[in-house]
Amino acid sequence: MSTPLLSTWQRLSRWPAGPWLFSRAVCFKAPYFSTISPRFVALGTGRCEVRMRDRRAVHNHIGSVHAIALCNLAELAGGVMLDASLPRDMRWIPKGMQVEYRARAQGTMHATATPDAPIASRESGYELPVRVEVLDHTGSLVFVAVIAMWVSPRPARNREATAGPR
Repeated sequence: MSTPLLSTWQRLSRWPAGPWLFSRAVCFKAPYFSTISPRFVALGTGRCEVRMRDRRAVHNHIGSVHAIALCNLAELAGGVMLDASLPRDMRWIPKGMQVEYRARAQGTMHATATPDAPIASRESGYELPVRVEVLDHTGSLVFVAVIAMWVSPRPARNREATAGPR
């Protein structure tokens, strides 16, 4: 089963400008994420990889990548991973985030989001931890986030609108 978001990624990522176009489309849907100019690298069920280039707009006063830019990158990667992975009758929203800054973040950042528990369709809501690890351009781990995602059934009126062809 492929979600509409995952199908769009699979279709667009085959083309040279496809990842750029997909990234722009996600930022159009959720405009705040455009502040970090993300670029999606990989997307599949249970995994999302996103890059954030090193640029002045994401720097703090000491010239490294700002902590909140890293949090934005983590939430984007975790949310898109869930959108691509959840059954169509479920939805998500972040409930909280625990973060660890492991090293000074400099250069291009590469975030990888994966669920810490199985993703399932349930009749009631549940908390799903999503782990996001961010590496710098040298491959060193600089940031780890565990996002508590609240996953719940879509209201019955919205299920038909989002179901689409199966």
